[in-house]
Amino acid sequence: MISPLEVGLGVRDLSRMRHFYETALGCQFVSEVAVPADKARQAALSDGGYTVVRLQTSYGERIKLLAPANPPAAAVRSGPILDQPNACYLTFIVDDIDAAIARLQAHGVEFLTGPARVEVRPGTFLSFCRDPEGNVLELVQYADIHAYRPDLKNGSV
Repeated sequence: MISPLEVGLGVRDLSRMRHFYETALGCQFVSEVAVPADKARQAALSDGGYTVVRLQTSYGERIKLLAPANPPAAAVRSGPILDQPNACYLTFIVDDIDAAIARLQAHGVEFLTGPARVEVRPGTFLSFCRDPEGNVLELVQYADIHAYRPDLKNGSV
């Protein structure tokens, strides 16, 4: 790979989701592109056209919000995360999980794990929530990020 990871999320309400990822999670707007139906079909993404908004984290990872012209019905999700088919989630590694939880709560987010962080092993704290369209987000704080990600010591990421 030649650049940081990019993740695509299919969304129903592009402006709402863009606002959430920018204001609640601090992502920065990069670009917005409309893709016509013929190209969307060739790319196996949609029978109709779609619009993609690219957002970027402070470390360079990108989240692509993809809004099809004819969005599917909203999925109903309930129960534990890994008990769902095709379970997946986005992980945001933070240096202050309590502040991140408070910031998201200020944006009306309710946490699947409750209002407080969970220590899953010594020095590793996490919390799970959903974005406005139900995509699962994980916040993680490591007591020693360099033990978990030694590649970050030299700024090589």
